[in-house]
This record gives sequence, C-alpha cells and structure tokens, in this order.
Amino acid sequence: MRNLLLIPVIGLIGACNTVAPVEGTGFNTPQYQAQREAELTGQGYTGNPLLPPEEVSQQPLSAQDPQGAVSVGGDSADIANQTAAALASTSGQSTQTALVQPISNPGISDEQDFTAVSGRRSIESDAALIEQNRQTYEVVAPTAVPARGQDGQPNIVQYALNTSNPVGTQLYSRAGFNLEAKAQRNCSRFTSPDQAQIEFLSSGGPQRDRKGLDPDGDGYACGWDPSPFRSAINN
Repeated sequence: MRNLLLIPVIGLIGACNTVAPVEGTGFNTPQYQAQREAELTGQGYTGNPLLPPEEVSQQPLSAQDPQGAVSVGGDSADIANQTAAALASTSGQSTQTALVQPISNPGISDEQDFTAVSGRRSIESDAALIEQNRQTYEVVAPTAVPARGQDGQPNIVQYALNTSNPVGTQLYSRAGFNLEAKAQRNCSRFTSPDQAQIEFLSSGGPQRDRKGLDPDGDGYACGWDPSPFRSAINN
C-alpha cells in the first residue's frame, strides 16, 4: 500500500521537470523516474540502466570546439589550454586609453612650472631683469592733499565740524506762524537733507531762515544731522 501511494507523488515530481538533461546521466530525469518507479513497484526495468553517480563524476570533459567554447570533456591540461586560449583571444580586444595632452593656453601663466620656465630663463637672465627693474624704479614722494576748489556752494562737511550743538538745540531765533508746517512743505522739494542744508546755508543760514527750512533754530535744515561727519573725524 505504501508503494502505491508513492507512485503518484513520483509522477508529479517528474512532470514538473521541463528541462531534458542528457540521457543516461543525472537525477530526477524521466529515465531515472521510470527506473525508480520500476524498483518501487517490483517490476523489471527494460530501458538503459543509469550510471552510478561515482561513474558520472569520473567522466572526462570533452575537448574545445572549433568556435573556441569550452565544453564538457578533456583533462586538466586541456582545461588549462582552453583557458589560456580564451584569455589570449580577448586580450587583443582591449583598447588603450590615449594620454590627454595639456592644451596650451596663452592666457594662463606657467611661471610656477619649473620645466617650462627653465627652458627659456636662466640665472643670468633673471639677474639682468632685476637690474633693469632697479634702474626704472622710481620713489614718489608724498605731497599735500590739494585744496578743494571753490564751486560757490557752502561746504556742509566743514560746517558740521565747526558746530557742536546737537540736533534740536535752538541757537537762532525764528519768528512766524505755522513754522513746522511751512518747513515740511518746503523741505519736500529737496531730494536729500544734504541738498536742503546747502540751500539753507546759501540763503543766509544759519542766522537767517529765509526759506523756512529750520523752524526750531538749531542751524540744521530739514532734519539734516552733522553727527556722521563728526564721527568720521573722531575715528
């Protein structure tokens, strides 16, 4: 009964094998399954008997085919010869990497390249070049800073350095009504406080404020601040 149960199992295993190996060798082949089934059922096997595993492993490898492929068979010397022939056939196919030659660029200095410099310069030529530079060397003596030309406008830098009162401290009297509103309206015509201060000084300031640019009487028009100029001198 046990043998009868094994027969379908062995048949299923044989059906799953889709690769047909060489007849007479290997395991799990149709020939092996048939012989095994015959042995299990007690029936005689009429086909060619399978070779024992020890005899299969001792079979020699075949020689190399004409295309150079290594096939089964042959001894150790044949395998070595086949390997050497395969390596020799592929060595000729290797490509050699061409050396990259440096590109000469006249815009890049080669003064740090000893080989390039030594080919066109010598110790004697360097000494002659140093002597030539010494002869053309000229020492320029320092001179006084030229005076600023008079362009007809007040110098607000000099005015800032000549004053010491902070912004908002009244030094000059101002008379009139709505001085702040008038100053805001008049100051809006200038692109910067510096230009407003120049116009203020050109029109009689700081004692007089004919254009209403200094309503608090501190001598600074339209919020102009002399502190940056003073700080520059102190630093």
